[in-house]
Amino acid sequence: MKSERKVILEKLNAIKYPLLMLALGLLLLLLPGKKESTVSEIGTDQLLQQTLARTDGIGEAWVITSENGAVVVCRGAENAKARLDIIRAVNAYTGFPSDRITVLKMAD
Repeated sequence: MKSERKVILEKLNAIKYPLLMLALGLLLLLLPGKKESTVSEIGTDQLLQQTLARTDGIGEAWVITSENGAVVVCRGAENAKARLDIIRAVNAYTGFPSDRITVLKMAD
């Protein structure tokens, strides 16, 4: 009969590589990594808002998106070309069709 210690060592030897991989994975999770800002951290609404605000004829802009659509409030909303540019940009960025994008004029 094998001693109890030998049996335990044989069992550990059989699973030593999976245990090693698990320990290595846990170690990698604990290491600090380089933190980069991502679109999800910045926020899609804010990123779209900043892009629209820099577009000619739109001016200051506020954007709210949900699963159902987008609302854009901006200074240039009375201009038909600016409205079309906004709808195209929001459509390209979010994939929402034009009937789910609302453009409103910002109050003075």
